[in-house]
Amino acid sequence: MVSAGQPQIRILVVDDHQIAREGIRGLIGIQPDIVVVAEASNGREAIQQFRIHRPDVTVMDLQMPEMNGVDAVSAIRVEFPGAKIIMLTTYAGDVQIFRALKAGAQGYLLKAALHYELPDNSRAVYAGRKVMAPEAAAQVAEHSGEEALTPKELEVLRLIAAGNANKEIAAHLSITEESVKSRVKNILDKLGARDRTQAVTVGLKRGIIEL
Repeated sequence: MVSAGQPQIRILVVDDHQIAREGIRGLIGIQPDIVVVAEASNGREAIQQFRIHRPDVTVMDLQMPEMNGVDAVSAIRVEFPGAKIIMLTTYAGDVQIFRALKAGAQGYLLKAALHYELPDNSRAVYAGRKVMAPEAAAQVAEHSGEEALTPKELEVLRLIAAGNANKEIAAHLSITEESVKSRVKNILDKLGARDRTQAVTVGLKRGIIEL
């Protein structure tokens, strides 16, 4: 129970799926010291609701329409530097984790484990600590020393993921096929992939690219 005079932790829930928001609200609803004060279905709504309610902790989905979670975190933190935000995602892609943390998020949790992690981690973030799902922490540790893809290599990888052959990529980027082949080789080396298909798979799994 909440002791007399002890404030409840006020939560803003942001997710584009109503069922997900209802699930989080139900989970939080049984906590005596935490209360959901507002909801939003995308990043733009999240910013508006934050301005209105000034929540103690925001629980925000990573992938959303109109404005994604990372962009919303950046915008909120510019306006409210002390905002405490936990990012939610369905996978532990290390690049997405880096983006979220760089944007100012204090936590990164997987949706599959919310039912037993979210309440305590909300309390931890409210108290000023950072939290991260073990799977996400493992991803960060595994790839922390690797060389990142350059913007030009990312461009090529996205075009490969879209089904383009080297000749089509060369035409699209107005470069030679030899340049494309060179970038593809660099992509394979950096991602530890044996071929283009595996490079796309690795890129999607790690959050380097999105379809």
